[in-house]
Amino acid sequence: MGYFPFFVDIGGKGGLIAGGGRVALHKLQKLLPYKAALTIVAPAISQALEQFVLENDIRVIKRAFEPEDLAGMDFVIAASDDRDVNAWIGRLCQEKGIPVNVVDDREACSFIFPSLVKAGKLSIGISTEGASPEMAASLRSQIASLIPADMEEILDYLDRLRALAKEQIADRGQRAAFLRDMAGICMDRGAVFDGQETMRRLADYREDGQQEYAKAPEGVLIAGAGCGSYDLITLRGLRAIRRARVLVYDDLIDQRLLDHASESCERVYVGKRSGKHSMGQEQINELLIRKAREGGLVVRLKGGDPFVFGRGMEEMAALRAAGIEVSYIPGITSCIAVPALAGIPVTHREVSRSFHVITGHTAAGKAIDLSQFARLEGTLVFLMGYARLAEITAALIQAGKDALTPAAVIHGGFDADAAIVRGTLLDIAAKAVKAQIQTPAVIVVGEVVGLGEVCYNGQKRNGQC
Repeated sequence: MGYFPFFVDIGGKGGLIAGGGRVALHKLQKLLPYKAALTIVAPAISQALEQFVLENDIRVIKRAFEPEDLAGMDFVIAASDDRDVNAWIGRLCQEKGIPVNVVDDREACSFIFPSLVKAGKLSIGISTEGASPEMAASLRSQIASLIPADMEEILDYLDRLRALAKEQIADRGQRAAFLRDMAGICMDRGAVFDGQETMRRLADYREDGQQEYAKAPEGVLIAGAGCGSYDLITLRGLRAIRRARVLVYDDLIDQRLLDHASESCERVYVGKRSGKHSMGQEQINELLIRKAREGGLVVRLKGGDPFVFGRGMEEMAALRAAGIEVSYIPGITSCIAVPALAGIPVTHREVSRSFHVITGHTAAGKAIDLSQFARLEGTLVFLMGYARLAEITAALIQAGKDALTPAAVIHGGFDADAAIVRGTLLDIAAKAVKAQIQTPAVIVVGEVVGLGEVCYNGQKRNGQC
């Protein structure tokens, strides 16, 4: 096979879909954005297809396919539930030289459907020549994650900009460079410029010649890497990593995230972790300021969410004080995600209507009086407190918390797995030691601990759930 990915304008062209079921609807949905003049022919059509054609004013012929239906058609899709009918339609089309797609019969097709990404004027087709539609769909999903949400608006803007640039910039090479640079900026910021800013940039470009507009985005992005497995990062966070000139990252980062950085990206490990500080906070602040002043985008990648005991605001304040532009990308925090991996919701109606997140660094010390937490009816979640587990449980009991209150210690790994031990305030510390729970670990105290029997993705973890 030698499928070449031609992009053909089918706007207004006649297209016939023979079939009235799920597959016919799927093909119709793919074709609709390309504005072909579509006709459905089938003895009966599904309720979903009926609703879709009514909403989109599609012509429907409710009877069996007849050869005369091919008259005036520029392409045909044989998508009925009868393989013999589909094969017959395929042969007729081949004889008449009409491009045809016969579902589930690659040999009978003169064209195949790619896995499509469509965003305004952007169309991306992915094909494995039928070898693995699942792989094509997976790649489609990955590519779609790279496309800004406002891609349709961006492309419309860049389309209008071409005509404007042709009027304003006489030199073809300079005009091409300007359009390339503006496209890069729009993709980086995921947005377009208003008319005034567009004209200012055009004027600057004319005056300065081939100005370097397509500079890499600058400043610092403080981004949450999510908790545990690399695929729990947000799409915005992943895009930031791909754009970074410098990536400053912590210890509790799935190393697979680093693979998404460009080859030229400078990677700086600062290794902040309880008891294993390879670099102090002030040193990290100074590093971020220094790297930001060198130019380009610096991404500060922190485990979980930077604003949940991640010192994200400390770093942001230091950068702002130094006059450096800084912004924030949220991450999935371990105080919710790690218990959830073990099947424990931090809230549940009629069991716990609130949850409270406490740092274990100071929870068992003099800085915080645990009696205020012992009186709460909601769930208590302790982060970075595993080394002080015995102190925390003893302090809660001493402050009046029932010694038989359910408690759990959960370690979440980078493989989206979870190791958990359950007990009560009275015995959880001993059970955690016996189970050899590893750090980092989240401590959960409250009635919700007894709820989690169905774990992550519906699977039991380590036989504990």
